[in-house]
Amino acid sequence: MKFAKWRSALVCALVCALVWAAVCAAVSPAIVRAQATSAPASTRPTGFARWEKEISAFEAQDKTSPPPKNGLLFTGSSSIRLWKSLPGSFPDATIVNRGFGGSTIADATHFADRIIFPYEPKAVFLRAGGNDIHAGEPVERVFVDYKDFVAKVRSKMPDVPIVFIGQSPAPSRWADRDKVKRLNELVEQYTKETPGLKYIETYDLTVTPDGTPREELFIKDKLHPNEEGYKLMAQRIRPVVDQVAEKK
Repeated sequence: MKFAKWRSALVCALVCALVWAAVCAAVSPAIVRAQATSAPASTRPTGFARWEKEISAFEAQDKTSPPPKNGLLFTGSSSIRLWKSLPGSFPDATIVNRGFGGSTIADATHFADRIIFPYEPKAVFLRAGGNDIHAGEPVERVFVDYKDFVAKVRSKMPDVPIVFIGQSPAPSRWADRDKVKRLNELVEQYTKETPGLKYIETYDLTVTPDGTPREELFIKDKLHPNEEGYKLMAQRIRPVVDQVAEKK
């Protein structure tokens, strides 16, 4: 008798467990779907679209105050965008600043039709690649992106000098320094092998003789140069600016 009662209780427990499992299996996907559909979709632009506001602002600015043609065009990431004293650093040259912060080399290539070609520049200066590396792109992939940039510029301006301003390691991204240096080396070697390209070394500007970062050359974020940092960069760039500015 006792065995029968025990068996009956066991069967009842098993049935309940099976019913509960079936209910969970049916309800869980519904809950997941409800959560997925109820979560607000992000309206933040992605890909190249995330730069549309800045690129459109350049175009609007050009309509009201177009820069002169045949100048020296600087583009790249925030180290160019934030260089407010850029024109004053090279007073004898016509400077057009079309840097947009956080951008990569691929971004500069994509928007070349809108931020490079319309100005018919005498030379193009690019400083980018650090954001690419920090985002996890392999150095070799970033180097290929630079070659794509060169090809894009060459497609419409075959004789215009293209100048790569080398990357400098920043204290806040000190872990990237070896990759940054390797990118510089690849670009420098490519420059030696390719007519019409120039390379400006700046890696050592932010490194002390004992291999530590020169934090005094950066603003509080330890990522972007301060005025002293820009002054040292301008000293490295000036000989090339003078050289290309002399060309008719």
